[in-house]
Amino acid sequence: METSVKKSFPVTGLSCASCAISVESMLKAQEGVVDAAVNFANSSAWVEYFPGQASLSDFKSAIQSIGYDLLIEEESKIQQEEIQKTHYKVLKNKTLWASVLAFPVMVIAMFLMNTPYANWIMLILATPVIVWFGRGFFVNAWNQAKHGKANMDTLVALSTGIAYLFSLFSTVFPEFWHSRGQHPHVYFEAAAVIIAFILLGKVLEERAKSNTSSAIKKLIGLQPNTVYRVHDNGQETEIPIAQVKMGDKLLVKPGDKIPVDGEIISGSSFIDESTITGESVPVEKGPGGKVFAGTLNQKGSFVFIAQKVGGETVLAQIIKMVQQAQGSKPPVQKLVDKIAGIFVPVVMAISVLTFITWMIFGGDDAVTKALLAMVSVLVIACPCALGLATPTAIMVGMGKGAENGILIKDAESLELAHKVNVIVLDKTGTVTEGKPAVTDIAWKVPEHEKTGFEQILFAIESQSEHPLAEAVTASLKPDMQNRIVTGKFESITGKGVVTDYNGNVFLVGNQKLLNDYQVVVAEADLVQIENWQNEGKTVILFANNAGLLAIIAIADKIKTTSAKAINELQKLGIEVYMLTGDNMQTAKAVAQEVGLKNFKAEVLPSDKADFIKTLQNEGKIVAMVGDGINDSHALAQSDVSIAMGKGSDIAMDVAKMTIISSDLLQISKAIRLSKLTTNTIKQNLFWAFIYNVIGIPVAAGILFPIWGFMLNPMIAGAAMAMSSVSVVSNSLRLKLKNLE
Repeated sequence: METSVKKSFPVTGLSCASCAISVESMLKAQEGVVDAAVNFANSSAWVEYFPGQASLSDFKSAIQSIGYDLLIEEESKIQQEEIQKTHYKVLKNKTLWASVLAFPVMVIAMFLMNTPYANWIMLILATPVIVWFGRGFFVNAWNQAKHGKANMDTLVALSTGIAYLFSLFSTVFPEFWHSRGQHPHVYFEAAAVIIAFILLGKVLEERAKSNTSSAIKKLIGLQPNTVYRVHDNGQETEIPIAQVKMGDKLLVKPGDKIPVDGEIISGSSFIDESTITGESVPVEKGPGGKVFAGTLNQKGSFVFIAQKVGGETVLAQIIKMVQQAQGSKPPVQKLVDKIAGIFVPVVMAISVLTFITWMIFGGDDAVTKALLAMVSVLVIACPCALGLATPTAIMVGMGKGAENGILIKDAESLELAHKVNVIVLDKTGTVTEGKPAVTDIAWKVPEHEKTGFEQILFAIESQSEHPLAEAVTASLKPDMQNRIVTGKFESITGKGVVTDYNGNVFLVGNQKLLNDYQVVVAEADLVQIENWQNEGKTVILFANNAGLLAIIAIADKIKTTSAKAINELQKLGIEVYMLTGDNMQTAKAVAQEVGLKNFKAEVLPSDKADFIKTLQNEGKIVAMVGDGINDSHALAQSDVSIAMGKGSDIAMDVAKMTIISSDLLQISKAIRLSKLTTNTIKQNLFWAFIYNVIGIPVAAGILFPIWGFMLNPMIAGAAMAMSSVSVVSNSLRLKLKNLE
């Protein structure tokens, strides 16, 4: 029996959430398709289908028939990026020129209507705005109409099209109105300004959508392009990474990225595995040690045997999981588009009903009244304010966030953040500084001898390749002019280093090293060592052949604001969890210090994402805060993803929010900003609709039987403009709000 396959394809031409729904329904209707989902946020479609029954070219043709395109070629991702760049550039140019031409039309309509040939000047200026810069709205509306669908483009096309055609008729045939005792009204400004405003809204929306593919590119970039293969005769050959096969012996030099997963067979080094584990301290590896693609070799060289290549490596799995997490989210169902689905056909029905009613009951001026009322309904019901309600609030909210050191990439996360009820924190680089540092040092020598021993310790650690040695040298500030030089230097794997100076043997390492050299450690010192280890600190001992000289405790320091920030989040009623790849002892010590009850230790990247998925299945809205590449899958899986600004570029690329200062206190500010912005959007939508709720019946002539009042389409246009002004003004009020 044939099994189904699931593939992702880029989609081009999506301009709103309802477009995504249209593409999705077309794909689901194709033969051989089991299921399909279109993600408007990253313009991609996941299709599950039976290859023997379905045809990719049929998918493409079906999508093209409704005005979009499905890219099924191998280079489709690169092609999609080029198309998106070109589309954004064209959209910006259209918006600029539409605005330049619409502005004088508006000025003439409002202040210079008595200028000779005013109608003809407005016609000349408005025509390119409608016919060329606004052409996309009419094309999309027509493609939707062919399949019995309607969206925001339909209403834009109808309102601007009828206003323009009505104005064109009045300009070319003014005598039609004069003979009936009417003044030939024109509404070129309404048509032109609507197009310019909606184009601006689309530019703002395009800018807000993040380009998720760049994160994937950076993950792929962690693999080197070429590697050194070692032949049985010892000869080294540089080959492209694509040619690496399982069982190949590969050489890794100092500073190189490890190309594939495997096992070391000769040599040793310290390897920065933060891409996989998230932990900042490099790991010492020797023969038999496992190495992973994308991790960074430090000072030593080694040869390893390739065990997993291509799509089987841990890094490749992370890339795949990030892609799935980004693509598996449902389409961004913008509230405006949902409302438009009902609003558009209702307004169209009201305008037609208005025309018919006036044709029946309008008396002698039935045609005039019917046309004026129908145009008034379509003009006043223009979705201009609706189109601006969300983007203006979002843009002001994002600006407010930037002022406070919170970079927000997309509207969805800003709207959702205030609903978060669980926050998951990575430990290293998020709760802590992400860099090992000396926290305590207990000297066991008289004060007057300390300076000399500090210089010896500095000299020893300056020669050491161990990553913790850097933390020790950074904490010591000897007189650099009197720097000393030690004798023979020996590194003992898993224990520490040994050297001599002035006939004395000096040791820097762990308890095992001191035992080897019969250095006795007092009972009180053993208690001190144990206490620091229980606090999750790494302890280094400095001794000579006479005895113990100093006990040094090293740890990844907790940020000064972490405890306060976690307390603030808990006060907001949010559950806070800490996840770390570190050991239980260290995790427990950090959790106690910052006031956290919920924490998990020795967690792998995929475990973080699974934990978030479990919380989501319980109905929780989850925010993930991380700083490393290893957090990228969990960040992509979460509802609201937040990266620390001092972390990796990839974490920042995947995350929808970035805290520039890496200060956890900013998260509660981001949540307050989200609430303020969401409230502003709701208010904007209220103002956008209140004009329609009151204006549409008045435009249709509901007051005529009572007071003999017919709304002039010019006033309808002004009311439409007022709704836009009130929406923008309300959004600007956000700037004055305090996030503290």
